[in-house]
Amino acid sequence: MRFLSRQKVTSSERQFCVIPNVTKWSEESHLEIIDELIMLKQYYLYIMTNKSRTLYTGVTNDLNRRVYEHKQKLIKGFTSKYNITKLVYYEEYNDINDAIRREKQIKGWSRKKKIELIESINPEWKDLSEEWE
Repeated sequence: MRFLSRQKVTSSERQFCVIPNVTKWSEESHLEIIDELIMLKQYYLYIMTNKSRTLYTGVTNDLNRRVYEHKQKLIKGFTSKYNITKLVYYEEYNDINDAIRREKQIKGWSRKKKIELIESINPEWKDLSEEWE
């Protein structure tokens, strides 16, 4: 596939995407392609825990991979030391800056408020990644 150029996605943000070369070019097809490419960019704020409900909050661009890394203890540190292997909460973002802002916000919260957030969507603290391949 050939790429024509880099096009600015929004004027208020410095986001760029590549536009594939298409045979029938129109403004409508251009906007559809941009929308599809924007949706490919996803970032995740996530919260994981262990049997004793120790909480870990993080950000990633590949939630499946990152949860796998935590479960397999591939990265040394807090999550491997405390056996953090259960995904209990996550949010999706198209902008990494939004995900990082949210991570910082949640990390500043009390433990009680974090638990309320988790239980608002996952009252039984089920592992949301349990059925992933």
